[in-house]
Amino acid sequence: MFTGPLELGLLVLAGFVSGVFNAVAGGGSLLLFPALLATGMPPLIANVTNSVAQGPGFIGAAVGQRRDLLGQRRRVLLTSSAAVVGSVIGCVLLLALPGSVFDVVVPVLVGLSAILMALQNQIRRWLGNSEVDAPDRTVLLTVGIFLAAVYGGYFAGARSVIFIAILMLAATDPMRRLNALKNWLGLIGSAATLVVLALLAPVDWWAALTLVPSTLIGGYIGGKVAQRLPATALRYTIVVIAAGVAVYLAWDAFVN
Repeated sequence: MFTGPLELGLLVLAGFVSGVFNAVAGGGSLLLFPALLATGMPPLIANVTNSVAQGPGFIGAAVGQRRDLLGQRRRVLLTSSAAVVGSVIGCVLLLALPGSVFDVVVPVLVGLSAILMALQNQIRRWLGNSEVDAPDRTVLLTVGIFLAAVYGGYFAGARSVIFIAILMLAATDPMRRLNALKNWLGLIGSAATLVVLALLAPVDWWAALTLVPSTLIGGYIGGKVAQRLPATALRYTIVVIAAGVAVYLAWDAFVN
């Protein structure tokens, strides 16, 4: 599949950067997906290979921010269950439905996530969730993570962006702690996706295994970076990435 060492090196670099981006803000898989397409992979194979290759990056990110998960036991259990079930359903849809079904929906979802992040404080006040110690909106949190996981099981690109937007709307906690939960959800969602796609989908295992070290290292470094970024800087980093991802997906759908 690779034509030379330069192409291989660029693909590994894309895997590393995607791991960093996923840990810090999300959207990194949108960097790796076109890189896989550039190697000559058909879109379906590139999509499922991208999904499989992202998993190690979330391991690194989750390890890098593991301390920020302390004290979130109930929230972790609820969202983890929703993420696993939703990811499996999304994989089934990927293998059963034509790609045109989600081509229109995906850019809209990612674009909405950018808007939600940008207006997060205002929306929290409208929802009555602006207090520092306000309780989680459990239904919104669980259903939102489930739907985002369905999307992520179908197309992994920008799943983390949608995860963090939902967490910030439905849960009250510092951005750093919610970002750690986002990385955990990305990890278990990727694990569920990996099981289904490994059994049923045409994964390019050579490419996926080549990318494992770079996404793992990138995710770990990104998790450490996320711990040190100010909350406002992290939130607006996510807004910019989400907006760029939405434009990319809309353009891709229009051209194709």
